[in-house]
Amino acid sequence: MNLIVTADRRWAIGKGGQPLVTIPADRQMFLKETKGKVVVMGRKTLEALPGGQPLGGRMNLVLTHDRKYCPKGVKVCHSLEEALSYLNQYPQEDIYVIGGRSIYEQFLPYCADAHVTRIDYTYDADTFLPDLDKLTDWELAEEGEEQTYFNLCYTFQRYIQKKNKKIV
Repeated sequence: MNLIVTADRRWAIGKGGQPLVTIPADRQMFLKETKGKVVVMGRKTLEALPGGQPLGGRMNLVLTHDRKYCPKGVKVCHSLEEALSYLNQYPQEDIYVIGGRSIYEQFLPYCADAHVTRIDYTYDADTFLPDLDKLTDWELAEEGEEQTYFNLCYTFQRYIQKKNKKIV
């Protein structure tokens, strides 16, 4: 299973339910990486997508406690266990956890790879991902060349988890 996220220097990922920044190359990488795959998200993340609609060309799984929530075009699960059981039918490398914070935290132990667009900037934020550099089970495996978007510097990074839990 994969995690895919954009984070600043402090591992901040959002403020007020919105991403911190939109970088076209990051968006293109996200769309290319997840096309034809399974994306796992929380209700707020789905509602923050354009038009509050699921991502086309992907199987969208939404995890929410709200038992009445049933948007079109998504598989809704109400617990981590239910989601993991459902996801067991898909190849692990085809599953991408896309947010938000609670979803990242719940699925982090099951992820083998984390695709991080790391922004060399510190934002005013209220939502953070656990610092993968400080987690002993995670290590930076690859880092691309530094890129810029206007005056914003960022790199594409890939972390791997040494011992991730397997979906049973």
